[in-house]
Amino acid sequence: MSGNQQGDYPNDRQGKVQWTSPSNIALVKYWGKHGRQLPSNPSISLTLSKAFTETCVKYKYHDKGSNPQWHFTFEGKTKPDFEAKVLAYLRNISDVFPLAKSLDLEIDSRNTFPHSSGIASSASSMSALAMCLVDIASQLHDTNTLDLQRASLLARLGSGSASRSIYGPIAIWGDNDTVSEGSNDYAIPYSSGMNPIFNTYHDDILIISKSEKAVSSRAGHALMENNPYALNRFEQAHRHLGEIISAMQKGDLEKFGDIVEREALTLHALMMASQPPYMLMEPNTLTAIKSTQQFRKETNLPVYFTLDAGPNIHLLYPDSVTDQVTELKIELKEYCTGGTILNDQVGSGPVKIS
Repeated sequence: MSGNQQGDYPNDRQGKVQWTSPSNIALVKYWGKHGRQLPSNPSISLTLSKAFTETCVKYKYHDKGSNPQWHFTFEGKTKPDFEAKVLAYLRNISDVFPLAKSLDLEIDSRNTFPHSSGIASSASSMSALAMCLVDIASQLHDTNTLDLQRASLLARLGSGSASRSIYGPIAIWGDNDTVSEGSNDYAIPYSSGMNPIFNTYHDDILIISKSEKAVSSRAGHALMENNPYALNRFEQAHRHLGEIISAMQKGDLEKFGDIVEREALTLHALMMASQPPYMLMEPNTLTAIKSTQQFRKETNLPVYFTLDAGPNIHLLYPDSVTDQVTELKIELKEYCTGGTILNDQVGSGPVKIS
Protein backbone atom coordinates (compact mmCIF):
# COMPACT_ATOMS: atom_id res chain seq x y z
CA MET A 1 0.00 0.00 0.00
CA SER A 2 3.01 2.29 0.30
CA GLY A 3 3.42 2.90 -3.45
CA ASN A 4 6.43 2.65 -5.73
CA GLN A 5 9.55 4.67 -5.04
CA GLN A 6 11.32 6.86 -7.53
CA GLY A 7 13.45 5.10 -10.13
CA ASP A 8 11.29 1.98 -10.30
CA TYR A 9 10.29 2.68 -13.90
CA PRO A 10 12.05 3.50 -17.16
CA ASN A 11 12.26 7.25 -17.73
CA ASP A 12 9.98 9.04 -20.21
CA ARG A 13 7.26 6.39 -20.28
CA GLN A 14 3.95 7.88 -21.35
CA GLY A 15 0.46 6.83 -22.21
CA LYS A 16 -3.23 7.31 -21.60
CA VAL A 17 -5.79 5.62 -19.35
CA GLN A 18 -9.53 6.11 -19.30
CA TRP A 19 -12.08 4.84 -16.79
CA THR A 20 -15.71 5.29 -15.91
CA SER A 21 -16.71 4.93 -12.30
CA PRO A 22 -20.25 5.14 -10.93
CA SER A 23 -21.77 6.99 -8.07
CA ASN A 24 -23.28 4.95 -5.26
CA ILE A 25 -26.22 5.39 -2.95
CA ALA A 26 -25.62 4.74 0.73
CA LEU A 27 -28.29 2.70 2.47
CA VAL A 28 -26.72 3.22 5.88
CA LYS A 29 -25.24 6.71 5.69
CA TYR A 30 -21.70 7.83 6.49
CA TRP A 31 -22.00 11.23 8.17
CA GLY A 32 -19.18 12.61 10.26
CA LYS A 33 -15.48 11.92 9.97
CA HIS A 34 -12.20 12.24 11.85
CA GLY A 35 -8.49 12.11 11.19
CA ARG A 36 -7.58 11.72 7.55
CA GLN A 37 -10.92 11.04 5.91
CA LEU A 38 -11.85 8.29 8.36
CA PRO A 39 -15.55 7.60 8.94
CA SER A 40 -17.22 8.11 12.31
CA ASN A 41 -19.57 5.24 11.49
CA PRO A 42 -19.73 2.37 8.99
CA SER A 43 -21.82 2.52 5.82
CA ILE A 44 -23.18 0.20 3.16
CA SER A 45 -24.16 1.19 -0.36
CA LEU A 46 -25.52 0.03 -3.70
CA THR A 47 -23.23 0.85 -6.61
CA LEU A 48 -25.05 2.45 -9.53
CA SER A 49 -24.44 2.01 -13.25
CA LYS A 50 -25.70 4.99 -15.28
CA ALA A 51 -24.78 7.88 -12.95
CA PHE A 52 -21.04 7.84 -13.54
CA THR A 53 -17.96 9.95 -14.15
CA GLU A 54 -15.70 9.33 -17.13
CA THR A 55 -12.09 10.35 -16.57
CA CYS A 56 -9.26 10.35 -19.09
CA VAL A 57 -5.66 10.81 -17.91
CA LYS A 58 -2.69 11.36 -20.21
CA TYR A 59 0.54 10.77 -18.33
CA LYS A 60 4.28 11.08 -18.78
CA TYR A 61 6.71 9.60 -16.28
CA HIS A 62 9.98 11.28 -15.35
CA ASP A 63 12.40 10.46 -12.55
CA LYS A 64 12.82 13.99 -11.18
CA GLY A 65 10.33 13.35 -8.40
CA SER A 66 9.57 17.06 -8.10
CA ASN A 67 7.62 19.84 -9.81
CA PRO A 68 5.28 17.59 -11.77
CA GLN A 69 2.96 19.30 -14.24
CA TRP A 70 -0.69 18.63 -13.45
CA HIS A 71 -3.63 20.03 -15.41
CA PHE A 72 -7.34 19.39 -15.05
CA THR A 73 -10.32 20.18 -17.25
CA PHE A 74 -14.00 19.38 -16.84
CA GLU A 75 -15.76 18.41 -20.05
CA GLY A 76 -12.79 19.85 -21.95
CA LYS A 77 -13.03 23.26 -20.32
CA THR A 78 -11.06 24.96 -17.57
CA LYS A 79 -12.84 24.76 -14.23
CA PRO A 80 -10.63 26.52 -11.63
CA ASP A 81 -12.54 25.37 -8.53
CA PHE A 82 -12.55 21.73 -9.66
CA GLU A 83 -8.90 21.90 -10.72
CA ALA A 84 -7.86 23.32 -7.34
CA LYS A 85 -9.50 20.36 -5.57
CA VAL A 86 -7.91 17.78 -7.87
CA LEU A 87 -4.42 19.31 -7.59
CA ALA A 88 -4.73 19.54 -3.80
CA TYR A 89 -5.74 15.88 -3.78
CA LEU A 90 -2.72 14.83 -5.85
CA ARG A 91 -0.42 16.70 -3.48
CA ASN A 92 -2.14 15.13 -0.47
CA ILE A 93 -1.65 11.53 -1.61
CA SER A 94 2.08 11.80 -2.30
CA ASP A 95 2.95 9.83 0.85
CA VAL A 96 0.80 6.81 -0.10
CA PHE A 97 1.22 7.23 -3.87
CA PRO A 98 4.69 8.78 -4.32
CA LEU A 99 4.56 7.95 -8.03
CA ALA A 100 2.35 11.05 -8.44
CA LYS A 101 5.40 13.26 -7.89
CA SER A 102 6.99 11.77 -11.01
CA LEU A 103 3.99 12.04 -13.30
CA ASP A 104 2.99 14.89 -15.57
CA LEU A 105 -0.78 14.52 -15.84
CA GLU A 106 -3.48 15.93 -18.11
CA ILE A 107 -6.84 15.01 -16.60
CA ASP A 108 -10.24 15.51 -18.19
CA SER A 109 -13.47 14.47 -16.53
CA ARG A 110 -17.18 14.52 -17.30
CA ASN A 111 -20.37 13.42 -15.52
CA THR A 112 -23.62 11.90 -16.75
CA PHE A 113 -25.56 13.75 -14.03
CA PRO A 114 -25.79 17.23 -12.43
CA HIS A 115 -22.85 18.13 -10.21
CA SER A 116 -23.25 19.17 -6.52
CA SER A 117 -26.98 18.53 -6.35
CA GLY A 118 -27.06 15.57 -3.99
CA ILE A 119 -25.91 12.75 -6.25
CA ALA A 120 -22.50 11.70 -5.04
CA SER A 121 -20.44 13.29 -7.82
CA SER A 122 -17.34 13.27 -5.63
CA ALA A 123 -17.75 9.51 -5.21
CA SER A 124 -17.77 8.83 -8.93
CA SER A 125 -15.14 11.42 -9.85
CA MET A 126 -12.58 10.52 -7.19
CA SER A 127 -13.02 6.78 -7.70
CA ALA A 128 -12.57 7.21 -11.46
CA LEU A 129 -9.37 9.18 -10.87
CA ALA A 130 -8.14 6.61 -8.35
CA MET A 131 -8.71 3.82 -10.89
CA CYS A 132 -6.72 5.80 -13.46
CA LEU A 133 -3.84 6.22 -11.01
CA VAL A 134 -3.58 2.54 -10.08
CA ASP A 135 -3.88 1.67 -13.77
CA ILE A 136 -0.96 3.99 -14.58
CA ALA A 137 1.09 2.33 -11.84
CA SER A 138 0.19 -1.07 -13.27
CA GLN A 139 1.22 -0.03 -16.79
CA LEU A 140 4.52 1.42 -15.63
CA HIS A 141 5.20 -1.70 -13.64
CA ASP A 142 4.27 -3.91 -16.63
CA THR A 143 1.64 -5.86 -14.77
CA ASN A 144 -1.97 -6.60 -15.62
CA THR A 145 -3.00 -6.62 -11.97
CA LEU A 146 -4.95 -3.70 -10.54
CA ASP A 147 -4.78 -3.20 -6.77
CA LEU A 148 -8.43 -2.41 -6.04
CA GLN A 149 -7.84 -2.11 -2.30
CA ARG A 150 -5.25 0.54 -3.01
CA ALA A 151 -7.66 2.25 -5.41
CA SER A 152 -10.31 2.32 -2.69
CA LEU A 153 -7.84 3.84 -0.23
CA LEU A 154 -6.78 6.49 -2.75
CA ALA A 155 -10.40 7.25 -3.60
CA ARG A 156 -11.22 7.61 0.11
CA LEU A 157 -8.56 10.30 0.52
CA GLY A 158 -10.41 12.34 -2.11
CA SER A 159 -13.94 11.59 -0.94
CA GLY A 160 -14.99 9.15 1.74
CA SER A 161 -17.94 7.75 -0.19
CA ALA A 162 -15.71 7.28 -3.25
CA SER A 163 -14.07 4.34 -1.50
CA ARG A 164 -17.29 2.37 -2.01
CA SER A 165 -17.63 3.11 -5.75
CA ILE A 166 -14.61 0.90 -6.51
CA TYR A 167 -16.81 -2.16 -5.98
CA GLY A 168 -20.24 -3.36 -7.03
CA PRO A 169 -22.98 -4.22 -6.57
CA ILE A 170 -22.69 -3.78 -2.78
CA ALA A 171 -19.87 -2.21 -0.77
CA ILE A 172 -19.20 -1.68 2.93
CA TRP A 173 -16.86 0.90 4.40
CA GLY A 174 -15.87 1.24 8.02
CA ASP A 175 -14.92 -0.81 11.05
CA ASN A 176 -17.94 -2.64 12.45
CA ASP A 177 -18.97 -5.65 14.51
CA THR A 178 -21.05 -7.30 11.77
CA VAL A 179 -18.45 -7.76 9.01
CA SER A 180 -15.00 -8.42 10.44
CA GLU A 181 -13.20 -7.53 7.19
CA GLY A 182 -14.62 -4.00 7.29
CA SER A 183 -12.02 -1.24 7.49
CA ASN A 184 -11.93 2.51 7.95
CA ASP A 185 -9.04 2.68 5.46
CA TYR A 186 -10.85 1.29 2.43
CA ALA A 187 -14.16 -0.22 1.38
CA ILE A 188 -14.74 -3.88 0.66
CA PRO A 189 -17.12 -5.64 -1.74
CA TYR A 190 -19.82 -7.57 0.08
CA SER A 191 -21.95 -10.36 -1.32
CA SER A 192 -21.96 -12.92 1.50
CA GLY A 193 -25.36 -14.56 1.45
CA MET A 194 -27.02 -11.54 -0.15
CA ASN A 195 -30.32 -12.25 -1.90
CA PRO A 196 -29.73 -11.97 -5.68
CA ILE A 197 -32.73 -9.62 -5.96
CA PHE A 198 -30.34 -6.78 -5.06
CA ASN A 199 -28.12 -7.45 -8.10
CA THR A 200 -30.76 -5.88 -10.37
CA TYR A 201 -32.29 -3.39 -7.95
CA HIS A 202 -33.49 -0.11 -9.40
CA ASP A 203 -32.56 3.38 -8.23
CA ASP A 204 -34.53 6.06 -10.05
CA ILE A 205 -33.17 9.49 -9.15
CA LEU A 206 -35.70 12.31 -9.01
CA ILE A 207 -33.91 15.57 -9.80
CA ILE A 208 -35.88 17.89 -7.55
CA SER A 209 -33.24 20.57 -8.02
CA LYS A 210 -30.14 20.94 -10.21
CA SER A 211 -28.81 23.84 -8.15
CA GLU A 212 -25.57 23.55 -6.22
CA LYS A 213 -26.13 22.73 -2.57
CA ALA A 214 -26.11 25.61 -0.08
CA VAL A 215 -23.93 23.56 2.28
CA SER A 216 -21.36 21.11 0.88
CA SER A 217 -21.04 17.58 2.19
CA ARG A 218 -17.55 18.41 3.43
CA ALA A 219 -18.95 21.24 5.57
CA GLY A 220 -21.81 19.01 6.71
CA HIS A 221 -19.43 16.32 7.94
CA ALA A 222 -17.47 18.92 9.91
CA LEU A 223 -20.64 20.13 11.64
CA MET A 224 -21.16 16.65 13.11
CA GLU A 225 -18.31 17.32 15.56
CA ASN A 226 -20.57 19.46 17.73
CA ASN A 227 -23.90 17.86 16.88
CA PRO A 228 -25.68 16.95 20.15
CA TYR A 229 -27.03 13.74 18.59
CA ALA A 230 -23.75 12.54 17.08
CA LEU A 231 -22.96 9.69 19.48
CA ASN A 232 -26.48 8.29 19.36
CA ARG A 233 -26.34 8.50 15.58
CA PHE A 234 -23.08 6.58 15.35
CA GLU A 235 -24.53 3.83 17.56
CA GLN A 236 -27.66 3.74 15.40
CA ALA A 237 -25.57 3.33 12.23
CA HIS A 238 -23.74 0.32 13.67
CA ARG A 239 -27.06 -1.24 14.65
CA HIS A 240 -28.66 -0.47 11.31
CA LEU A 241 -25.73 -2.00 9.41
CA GLY A 242 -26.27 -5.35 11.07
CA GLU A 243 -30.02 -5.16 10.61
CA ILE A 244 -29.94 -4.21 6.94
CA ILE A 245 -27.39 -6.91 6.07
CA SER A 246 -29.69 -9.46 7.71
CA ALA A 247 -32.68 -8.10 5.78
CA MET A 248 -30.78 -8.19 2.49
CA GLN A 249 -29.65 -11.75 3.08
CA LYS A 250 -33.24 -12.83 3.79
CA GLY A 251 -34.69 -10.76 0.97
CA ASP A 252 -36.90 -9.00 3.52
CA LEU A 253 -37.75 -5.94 1.43
CA GLU A 254 -40.07 -4.42 4.05
CA LYS A 255 -37.35 -4.42 6.71
CA PHE A 256 -34.81 -3.24 4.13
CA GLY A 257 -37.02 -0.35 3.08
CA ASP A 258 -37.86 0.64 6.64
CA ILE A 259 -34.18 1.00 7.53
CA VAL A 260 -33.36 2.81 4.28
CA GLU A 261 -36.07 5.43 4.85
CA ARG A 262 -35.15 5.92 8.51
CA GLU A 263 -31.52 6.41 7.51
CA ALA A 264 -32.48 9.03 4.91
CA LEU A 265 -34.62 11.02 7.34
CA THR A 266 -32.03 10.72 10.11
CA LEU A 267 -29.37 12.18 7.81
CA HIS A 268 -31.44 15.27 7.14
CA ALA A 269 -32.53 15.54 10.76
CA LEU A 270 -28.85 15.71 11.70
CA MET A 271 -28.41 18.60 9.29
CA MET A 272 -31.32 20.44 10.89
CA ALA A 273 -29.85 19.78 14.34
CA SER A 274 -26.40 21.10 13.40
CA GLN A 275 -25.01 24.39 14.66
CA PRO A 276 -25.75 26.37 12.60
CA PRO A 277 -28.78 24.38 11.40
CA TYR A 278 -29.46 24.01 7.69
CA MET A 279 -31.90 22.23 5.41
CA LEU A 280 -31.20 20.75 1.99
CA MET A 281 -34.65 19.32 1.30
CA GLU A 282 -36.94 21.38 -0.92
CA PRO A 283 -40.74 21.60 -0.62
CA ASN A 284 -41.06 19.25 -3.59
CA THR A 285 -38.79 16.76 -1.81
CA LEU A 286 -41.36 16.42 0.97
CA THR A 287 -44.27 16.25 -1.46
CA ALA A 288 -42.59 13.48 -3.45
CA ILE A 289 -41.79 11.56 -0.26
CA LYS A 290 -45.43 11.68 0.83
CA SER A 291 -46.61 10.60 -2.62
CA THR A 292 -44.22 7.63 -2.55
CA GLN A 293 -45.42 6.56 0.89
CA GLN A 294 -49.07 6.88 -0.17
CA PHE A 295 -48.44 4.87 -3.36
CA ARG A 296 -46.80 2.11 -1.32
CA LYS A 297 -49.71 2.05 1.13
CA GLU A 298 -52.27 1.77 -1.67
CA THR A 299 -50.43 -0.80 -3.81
CA ASN A 300 -48.41 -2.72 -1.21
CA LEU A 301 -45.48 -2.62 -3.63
CA PRO A 302 -41.94 -2.57 -2.15
CA VAL A 303 -40.91 0.87 -3.44
CA TYR A 304 -39.01 2.98 -0.92
CA PHE A 305 -37.14 6.27 -0.97
CA THR A 306 -33.77 7.40 0.23
CA LEU A 307 -31.93 10.71 0.04
CA ASP A 308 -28.31 11.62 -0.34
CA ALA A 309 -26.92 14.87 1.06
CA GLY A 310 -29.19 17.02 -1.09
CA PRO A 311 -32.80 17.52 -2.17
CA ASN A 312 -33.03 14.72 -4.73
CA ILE A 313 -34.92 11.50 -4.07
CA HIS A 314 -33.76 7.98 -4.91
CA LEU A 315 -36.59 5.50 -5.52
CA LEU A 316 -35.46 1.97 -4.67
CA TYR A 317 -37.38 -1.09 -5.85
CA PRO A 318 -36.82 -4.58 -7.28
CA ASP A 319 -36.78 -5.20 -11.01
CA SER A 320 -39.98 -7.27 -10.80
CA VAL A 321 -42.19 -4.22 -10.09
CA THR A 322 -40.70 -1.88 -12.71
CA ASP A 323 -43.87 -1.62 -14.78
CA GLN A 324 -46.11 -0.88 -11.79
CA VAL A 325 -43.76 1.83 -10.49
CA THR A 326 -44.10 3.68 -13.80
CA GLU A 327 -47.46 5.00 -12.59
CA LEU A 328 -45.80 6.56 -9.54
CA LYS A 329 -43.01 8.09 -11.61
CA ILE A 330 -45.51 9.78 -13.92
CA GLU A 331 -46.99 11.47 -10.86
CA LEU A 332 -43.59 12.41 -9.41
CA LYS A 333 -42.24 13.97 -12.61
CA GLU A 334 -44.18 17.16 -11.92
CA TYR A 335 -42.07 17.72 -8.78
CA CYS A 336 -38.79 17.36 -10.68
CA THR A 337 -36.88 20.13 -12.43
CA GLY A 338 -37.77 19.80 -16.10
CA GLY A 339 -39.49 16.53 -15.26
CA THR A 340 -36.05 14.91 -14.98
CA ILE A 341 -35.81 11.39 -13.57
CA LEU A 342 -32.60 9.42 -14.05
CA ASN A 343 -33.52 5.75 -14.38
CA ASP A 344 -30.60 3.88 -12.87
CA GLN A 345 -29.91 0.38 -11.66
CA VAL A 346 -27.36 -1.43 -9.55
CA GLY A 347 -24.07 -1.98 -11.38
CA SER A 348 -20.77 -3.79 -11.06
CA GLY A 349 -18.40 -0.87 -10.54
CA PRO A 350 -15.70 0.91 -12.58
CA VAL A 351 -15.14 0.05 -16.25
CA LYS A 352 -11.98 0.63 -18.26
CA ILE A 353 -12.41 2.27 -21.66
CA SER A 354 -10.01 0.84 -24.21
